[in-house]
Order: sequence, then C-alpha cells, then structure tokens
Amino acid sequence: MPPREIISPSAIATRVAALGREIDARLPAGPLTVVGVLRGAFMFMADLVRAIPRDLTCDFLGVRSYGDATVSSGVVEITSDLGAPIAGRQVLLVEDIADTGLTLRYLHGLLAARGPAAVYTCVLLAKATYPTSAPKIDFVGFEAPDAYVVGYGLDAGQLYRNLPGICALEP
Repeated sequence: MPPREIISPSAIATRVAALGREIDARLPAGPLTVVGVLRGAFMFMADLVRAIPRDLTCDFLGVRSYGDATVSSGVVEITSDLGAPIAGRQVLLVEDIADTGLTLRYLHGLLAARGPAAVYTCVLLAKATYPTSAPKIDFVGFEAPDAYVVGYGLDAGQLYRNLPGICALEP
C-alpha cells in the first residue's frame, strides 16, 4: 500500500514561506548561519533559506539515530561535521522532525560547545509527545501526526524522500 498524503505540497509551501518571515522578524538583525541536519531536512532547508530575506550561510551536519529502522536506536552518531566555524554566529538549526528530543539535545550541546552567539531551532514537524525537558523549539512547521511519516525529505529505509508532500506510512 503506498503512503497516504497528509500534508499537501501547497500547504508545505505556504507554511515554509510563513516560517521564513517569522524567522526574519524574530531573530536579531544580521547574518545567519543555517545548519541543516542531513539527510531528512535537506528539502525543507532548501525551501526555507529561500524564504528568509537576509544574508545567510548554509552548512550541514550529518547524523544518524534511526539507520534504516523506523524506531530510534537511542544513540546519535555524527556522520558529517560542519564545514566552517560558528563561533560568534547566530545559528538556526533546521531539523525534519522533533520526536524524542534525543537528536536535538545532542546537537544543541555539540553546537553550544562551539561558541555561537545563539542557537535557534526550526523543525518541519513536531510530535505532540516531544518532551518538555528537551531543547526548546523556536519555529515549528506543523504538528506531526501519530504516524510514521515520509516524503519531502523524510524517509523509511532511505525510500520516499522524493514524495512532494508529507505522507503517513501505513503498516
């Protein structure tokens, strides 16, 4: 059974444009370093940076906590590190989904140790069960449904990233 679309491409485009305006309005003036978490956030980040009307640079962190499974392993591994220093910079961390808080907690600690002026977080999807003890999320695209989601960069076993909308993967 193919994945069932739950958030349309047009709804995503509308919300990403609004997020770009919100980020520009709420963050301090000046340049921004946008750090995307690979691989899931690459499509979201590409659209988001085009919607932020200010000078910015882009960088990426590769992490893995799911591998090819649909349940987190409980361990975050860095697979690719930043290409440039972030000391003194305003940093916007862009993630595909906030679920257990494990990855965001790890990444906030990693980035904070590098001396940025501030680290803000933007996620495409946030689960209602995201722990309050986890790092604060400053910008949320959509509340995530209680389902395993794919599409718009999110995958299951490296498949479905190319779907233009957010879809629920049926068991």
